Amino acid sequence: MDCCPTGAALDIATRDGGAARAGAAARAGAFEHAARDLRPGERLVQFIAPAMHCGACVSTLERGLRRAPGVLSARANLTAKRLALTYDPARAKAADLAAAVEALGYAVHPADDAAATEAAEAAEARDLLTRMGVAGFAAMNVMLLSVSVWSGAEAATRDLMHWISAMIVLPVVLYAGRPFFVSALAGLRAGRLNMDAPISLAVILAAALSLSETMRGGPEAFFDACAMLLFLLLVGRYLDRLMRARARSAAAGLMRLQPKGAMVIGADGPAWAPLEDIAPGARVLVAAGERLAVDGVVESGASDLDVSHLTGESAPQATGPGATVHAGALNLSGPLTLRATAVGQASSLGEIAALMAEAESAKSRVARLADQAATIYAPVVHLAALATFLGWMWLGLDAREAGFIAIAVLIITCPCALGLAAPMAQATAAGALFRLGVMLKDGAALERLARVRHVVFDKTGTLTAGRPRLRAPQASPQALAAAAALAGVSRHPLSQALAVWARGAGVRAASAQDVAEHPGLGVEGMIGGRRARLGGAAWAGAADDGAAREASAVWLRLGEDPPVAFLFDDAPRPGAAETVAALQGAGLSVEVLSGDRPGPVAALAALLGVAQWRAQADPQAKIARVSALSAMGGALMVGDGVNDAPALAAATVSMAPASAADIGRAAADMVFMGEDLRVVAQAQALAVRTRAVILQNFAIAAGYNCIAVPLAVSGHASPLVAAIAMSSSSIVVVANALRLRVAARPRDAQRAGRPLTEAAA
Repeated sequence: MDCCPTGAALDIATRDGGAARAGAAARAGAFEHAARDLRPGERLVQFIAPAMHCGACVSTLERGLRRAPGVLSARANLTAKRLALTYDPARAKAADLAAAVEALGYAVHPADDAAATEAAEAAEARDLLTRMGVAGFAAMNVMLLSVSVWSGAEAATRDLMHWISAMIVLPVVLYAGRPFFVSALAGLRAGRLNMDAPISLAVILAAALSLSETMRGGPEAFFDACAMLLFLLLVGRYLDRLMRARARSAAAGLMRLQPKGAMVIGADGPAWAPLEDIAPGARVLVAAGERLAVDGVVESGASDLDVSHLTGESAPQATGPGATVHAGALNLSGPLTLRATAVGQASSLGEIAALMAEAESAKSRVARLADQAATIYAPVVHLAALATFLGWMWLGLDAREAGFIAIAVLIITCPCALGLAAPMAQATAAGALFRLGVMLKDGAALERLARVRHVVFDKTGTLTAGRPRLRAPQASPQALAAAAALAGVSRHPLSQALAVWARGAGVRAASAQDVAEHPGLGVEGMIGGRRARLGGAAWAGAADDGAAREASAVWLRLGEDPPVAFLFDDAPRPGAAETVAALQGAGLSVEVLSGDRPGPVAALAALLGVAQWRAQADPQAKIARVSALSAMGGALMVGDGVNDAPALAAATVSMAPASAADIGRAAADMVFMGEDLRVVAQAQALAVRTRAVILQNFAIAAGYNCIAVPLAVSGHASPLVAAIAMSSSSIVVVANALRLRVAARPRDAQRAGRPLTEAAA
């Protein structure tokens, strides 16, 4: 036993130091785990900063972090309190960026740590409620004491009431005002004036003037106003927090669908393992009634899955051995054994949540202008208050009266409503789109969608269901084997349908070498020493005969043999006609732009009521047409194929179904998860509505300032009235943005899908 105090202390210090280092290492690991690769030399990490609550906070964080080593971009979302940083992993680590954020005065934790986020939100709510209760209790008691002063008490009684009020209010100011003081001080340390700086100055000045009046035995002190001012400011902040929480990240709700762990089948049998310990390749057992924790392939078992969070389809999906399944799906009927293919942020659930979070953090042009205005607003507020004080002093008021007017100016001119005008509407709209089944990859795309005048649809897989059925083929076994070989490597819907038919018919694919797919043309390769091509008529060197004129077709050319046609029937996608009618009713022009032959394109266009259509368009022709329409008022391109990707990138804004080719989904600004095409029209209508709400919010903020500031400067608004007006303006802006949730709800008869279960709503 070591009885040496020095040795014991050294031992304790060593243990504490080791624990601290272990804790720091674990925290750094958590931040690194939250980061994901975007492309070579570029990673994205997202933090939650609970103390972010105003436009100046956003500006402080974004400007401060853009100067940090290795940071490529920084975006802060006020509504979700989320900070998205893109950085060079060779120059910085995620933990370094977290330290840089905290150096600016904002504590952070990883955005994917749902438990920490919920704990921080709950702690913030409890803290605000406690401080609000203390301020309200003090305000009510001081107002009772003030009754004797207002009723004409003698000087001695009045002074006693003032001193008692001071003893009640001054500690309350320090306690209840702490959130404002800490935030203002953090901004000053970072070299910025945030929205809490004028509020803190106003509260401190009001308390100081009241104390000065009490010490000199003056007739008026405003301790009741100080306490009530803090109470109302805290009420406004709490209500603002509650309303913003309703619009907060749909991604957070989606990630609640992912279990914390799963039953992993090891050498000793099934055992529960946390999600972070599960690696791709692990065998996972999922019981009936459980949610899938990982993406994977079913090895054994059969069941029905609720996959509404991914597809928007409410009907259960049957699954069995060999089927691909996704994290978050609810296993309804039977046990399944999976082989994990992706876990955590790499899973489809994690990728969707990351897209949602990125979209919510992206800024439109209007939002960036609002942030810039909010940044310069705080210094202007202080100058306005100083000018008001000096002006009233020059007009003959004493310092006390001029000071209270200046305090009202400091409070009433806080640009909280301006800072919330755009991000609240954008975050609410992103969540509303998500509930409709539309993944918004670029937040600024919503602004662009609102101003498009033309909509261009691809045909196969977009306007049609993308599940064409092959008519009974008139081809030799050799041709069928060659066609199956080439079709099996293509993402084109017709080729995929041919490959599916071949597998179902027991056709054995031929051996093919040097196979390559040419966007807009087809697939070619060497089969049995002969050049084989599968694609359009021109690509295969075929004449467009009458039998294939009115149907979708692909042609096979095997060596010098005559070309063989494979004919398909493909029904329109659900909601296609209603979508076209809705877009045309909104005043937009609609046209079909397809690489298919004129016959099938014309037939589908006539069926859907589309007057403008273009057939046999290769990728260059699609780019040219979409670019021309984009220059004539803006174009929305909706497509799904490899050959559509360049046109999707060239459009003002673009959408693709989840069934699209990988390159098509990557090029699109939005991805819709379900089968119903009506979400395209719903998204366009919501974009227009969002733009209107943003403009309304700016009008509310501007109107508030046009009315409130002159009232405060002219001395017609007390600090108490100023606090009520300032809080009310923010709440009105938030409530106006929340109307988008109602506006975006699909009607029962028009419902396009429900991507989130009630558990995540």
